[in-house]
Amino acid sequence: MASAKPFTFICGQDDYLVGRMGAERFAVLTAELTDEFARETVNGFAANMSEVESALNRFRESVQTVSMFGGKRVVWLKDVNFLADSVTGRAEGTLKLVEDLQELLTSVNPEETSILITASPVDRRRAFPKWCEKNADFALAGGDGDDAGEALAGVALAEAQSLGVSFAPGALELLLQKVGANTRLVVEETRKLAAYAQPAAPAAAHGPGAKIEEAHVAELTPNVAAGDFFEAAEAFFSGDLKWTLKALHGHFFSGGDARPIISALQNRNRILLQVRALLDSGEARVGARGLDGLPKAQAAYGKHFIGATEKNSFNLFSQNAWYVGKLASSAKLPSLRRLIDNQQEFIVAFEEIIRRPNHAQEEVLRELAVRCLTT
Repeated sequence: MASAKPFTFICGQDDYLVGRMGAERFAVLTAELTDEFARETVNGFAANMSEVESALNRFRESVQTVSMFGGKRVVWLKDVNFLADSVTGRAEGTLKLVEDLQELLTSVNPEETSILITASPVDRRRAFPKWCEKNADFALAGGDGDDAGEALAGVALAEAQSLGVSFAPGALELLLQKVGANTRLVVEETRKLAAYAQPAAPAAAHGPGAKIEEAHVAELTPNVAAGDFFEAAEAFFSGDLKWTLKALHGHFFSGGDARPIISALQNRNRILLQVRALLDSGEARVGARGLDGLPKAQAAYGKHFIGATEKNSFNLFSQNAWYVGKLASSAKLPSLRRLIDNQQEFIVAFEEIIRRPNHAQEEVLRELAVRCLTT
């Protein structure tokens, strides 16, 4: 299957998505080749300018090599990383080598040699990527948006569809919260959940009718989102005391400490305090795509967060709108008074675990949960 353009260029910020899309395209390009020597891959990963030069020299040699049996050849320059906004990517020598690469690509006859280039990350402001967008069979893996939550959701949905399953309401959101921003893990967990959902479904529901349920995700997907201590925080803010106590027991049974739990509760509570204030004032609302009205609210109140530009729980406007909306809609959002009282209770609990022996930490947090969720 030949491309209408002289070569194929696939790029994106996620190397896993780029590599996977590249492998799929390479399989298509080489599907009709019977000569193993007519297909070749060249590693384009380079730690410095010297390695860039070596990689491009190997690529040039491969492109200019004539097929042993006179047929068409396919060459894949993969894992290119020197098109990024990095020290190596900005080096004058690298830029000159990239100019030479562009010249080589314009001289290749696509009827004789199919070229595939995969690169991640890429600074698309530079001349070469812009040239590729116009002159190559160009593809951007992961989309063109900056919303990591939506991009990951798209990956999971596409993977589920390819496996003949779909996500039941709430299941995808729960998966992304538990896994975090790890594309590989999102894909692998989706595959695992799909394998579980299909046998569990009635025979008539196999295929598109089989669904990954929220309960499947809760049971089978580990809480690997860094520092989130997901289950305890999720249980607490769902208002479910029984679930909260069970999550706390599991945390301490495996040797956990109280302070990270308190920190996770405080972080989420700070975000919800700000969300509740905006919702009560009518300046935002929870919608299907997250917290609607966040950009408008940021224009009005962002000035109060000067110096707090990094993502943190003190600044609502540094958070992902989809994620914030999910936090606010996952259960009945507590009142502003309740959220303020929570913060005070977290301080009391922290002071208490300092005063009391280590073996009493679970008891302190159990008492905290009872006070916050029953009053």
